[in-house]
Amino acid sequence: MNYAKIAGLFVLAFLLNRAAPAILERLAMLGGTETAIANSLWCLGLFLVFGWACSKLAEGSVFPNFTLQLLVGIVLHDALAPIASQIMLSVVVCTALAAIILKGGGDELDRLDVVKIAFPTVMIAVVGYLITFFVMFPLLMLMGLDGKTAALLGAILGSTDPAALIPTLKRIVFKDEYKRLSSISVAESALNDAVGAIFTAAVAAMILAGASVDTMGGLVSGMFSAENMLTLGGQFLFGTVAGVMGWAAMYAYEVYKSRDHERNVGETTYDFAIVLAVPLLTFLLAQAIHGNGFLAAFVAGLLANYNHGKKYFHTTLHTMEIQVESIAKPTIFMMVGPFVALGDLWHTAALGLLVSVVFILVARPVAVMLSMLPTDLSMKDKLFMSIVRETGVIPVVLAVITVAQFPELTLLMPLTAWVVIWTLTLLPAVTPWWSRKLGVVQ
Repeated sequence: MNYAKIAGLFVLAFLLNRAAPAILERLAMLGGTETAIANSLWCLGLFLVFGWACSKLAEGSVFPNFTLQLLVGIVLHDALAPIASQIMLSVVVCTALAAIILKGGGDELDRLDVVKIAFPTVMIAVVGYLITFFVMFPLLMLMGLDGKTAALLGAILGSTDPAALIPTLKRIVFKDEYKRLSSISVAESALNDAVGAIFTAAVAAMILAGASVDTMGGLVSGMFSAENMLTLGGQFLFGTVAGVMGWAAMYAYEVYKSRDHERNVGETTYDFAIVLAVPLLTFLLAQAIHGNGFLAAFVAGLLANYNHGKKYFHTTLHTMEIQVESIAKPTIFMMVGPFVALGDLWHTAALGLLVSVVFILVARPVAVMLSMLPTDLSMKDKLFMSIVRETGVIPVVLAVITVAQFPELTLLMPLTAWVVIWTLTLLPAVTPWWSRKLGVVQ
């Protein structure tokens, strides 16, 4: 029955999209500020209503809600047209929501556990990301993409995604000797999202500066030039510094809340504002000192460790998780819609499938096997990690940011959409089966 309802939802979105130009024309007649307000409320309403409907109807179906939200956003391409004309607003919204999500990724990890898995996590999240990028770049060129598109697409899609991974891994009960696989997967996905953001910004800066990225040699020489390495190092260093300062603010808040708890004041409804503000202000601080804001938000969440600390924070964090699931993620996934029409998706379907297959079956296994060579992970561990290749929130955010800088690269957003669709649809369904085949679950 859910599949009939899902089909009905897409029909409704299609009909609304057909009627949208007339509706938006009427809103434009309001003029000035009133039109701007009306357009904003119209788009916000579409995000909230259709995002909720996708999440509700995805229950009991093989489709993750992320996939439905992305596809519905594309069907609503014309209805979301006001956003396409305000691309910098899209960039700001996506960036702010992604910072909150990455802070939540840090919350999910116990920092003591992270210390135990730090080496394999850094190897797969940093070295594995670089291997993925340098494997995909020539393969994308062989598929007919130009150097700029291949380099940026490889950088954008090089990271995995905690938004998709966490719900999947929570349903898997690992044997004791394999339990660290879940922590490594989540830690990798959170850390390499920051790596992906830093690396994508570096590739974009190279292209804007006129560097040649038409050959592997040109890309490597530009990427590992002294100037670029200093920039990359500064992004990591100052992003970490900003994250530590964000943690200091959260620690001060924890001390304040501990005093309230001792006086039996309990949790108040407005505490959520502080937990929400910290990743945003931490991101801002990182930018101000030329660090990476996504890394800063993740580090702040990881060090604060609220999910694994005082129980009186759990209600606030639960509230934040609800807001992320019901507002932040649907908004980001549906934000693809204004920039990709159904026709774009159709024309790139074959290429999108090919790119996705190569990411899943070639780049990911190679990255895992090579980057994990110096670690103590067993072959079963590596084979499990090889199927963890979901692509989601942060790559979509990076694609929106990159399209704002390079509007002429028209294949970037459709191909990003296809990789997100295929990896989010196939891999969450395959992962439990693959875990059982490997014998890593109870």
